[in-house]
Amino acid sequence: MEKYQNRVLGFFDRDSMIETTQEVARNPKPILYGILIAAAVGWLVVSAFQRFKQPTRKRANTPDLEKPAARASSKFKAPERPPGVWVPVDFKRPAAPPYPDWDVHTTKPLPYRPFRHGPYYITMGLRSMHWDEWIELDNHYPRYHADKARRIKERGPKCCRTAPEAFDGAVELVEEFCDYLPQRYPSLYRKTPVGMDNLLTGESFNIVERPLAEDPMQMAARMVQDDLAIMFERPDGQYYLLAGAILLAGFWRLEDKFGMPLSEIHTSGDVPGFKEKLEKGMMNFFRRVRPDGPVLRNNYFVQVDDELAWSHSIGDEDSKGIGWYTAEKNKAIAHHYFRTERQSLRRLPRSGGVVFTIRTYFHPVTEIAEQPYVPGRLASAVRSWGDDVGKYKGRERYQDVLLEFLDQKHEEQVANGLEVEKEEEVHQYPY
Repeated sequence: MEKYQNRVLGFFDRDSMIETTQEVARNPKPILYGILIAAAVGWLVVSAFQRFKQPTRKRANTPDLEKPAARASSKFKAPERPPGVWVPVDFKRPAAPPYPDWDVHTTKPLPYRPFRHGPYYITMGLRSMHWDEWIELDNHYPRYHADKARRIKERGPKCCRTAPEAFDGAVELVEEFCDYLPQRYPSLYRKTPVGMDNLLTGESFNIVERPLAEDPMQMAARMVQDDLAIMFERPDGQYYLLAGAILLAGFWRLEDKFGMPLSEIHTSGDVPGFKEKLEKGMMNFFRRVRPDGPVLRNNYFVQVDDELAWSHSIGDEDSKGIGWYTAEKNKAIAHHYFRTERQSLRRLPRSGGVVFTIRTYFHPVTEIAEQPYVPGRLASAVRSWGDDVGKYKGRERYQDVLLEFLDQKHEEQVANGLEVEKEEEVHQYPY
């Protein structure tokens, strides 16, 4: 045994190599047995490792749809077709399961807080949407429904309108709602042979009769809490706003934007950075989005009055000159409201229209500032806006009061034990 140990330790010694070779020639069995045993042990170790090794499962992140890898996805490849021509696609939205434990009186709005610590970047901010979550309803539904009904009665075609060429697309949207809503919210909606019934309000929607009882976009508006808009491509390659139900927008009017192409809608509204940073990507996205690729985005504003439908602080809804310059400066914090939109975008498979659903969530700033981390993060976000974004969002009219309040609330939270360094562990965008 000592002889073999010495040979192993001196394996690269020339004399040892010669002696080992001679020994193997005289008596090869021990060496061969050793080799066979080593090979068998090695095989057993490798087999056991492969058998018992568990594969690592990793949940896929929500794609950032503005990155090149996501843009290359088949969902978003531009179909080969001339501008303004859409060939109906054989696609049906997956059936939606009922919303778990949903109740029109008790289900609270989701706590969207889509702001981050600075710096602030101008992007479209798109992310993938799960089909089940297309339309969100909650216990604010009765108020939104009543506000919409009142606005339809008072303003009618100023807020709800469908161009003749967009009629089929608007009807397609109503058909989609009559399929989706009874699936997702069966305690509120019941499907019927001609449409659906609202079990809360007693409304019956007949979507097969002609003529329809009302404009199809107006009918669609009564079904959900969202504002609605459908863009259609014309032969010039531009997408035009040709169908809309804009009843609770707060800061803009359908009558000002109806019939406009997408680019003009944004430039006429002085959207910051649109020409430089958004226009090309937005036009490409509209061109390539497919019926099987719905997306979401969120935005947010601060408003200095409590009107959901129209923010009267920027002027009368029917006046020509509206803007933040008319708002009273630095009103008390009780008048500050947090307004955020959850927008979904999807292509309708039959008509090819691109549908926006625009759900507004509206809360007093004093309410959301009670939530951990929110006042500090919102203050950082407001301070990070560039001058152009600050002007667009009216910061100059409210920043002194708002930031003082948010800073105070943040300091109180820290004094009460808030661990600032752990925010990323408990906060996930856009909540």
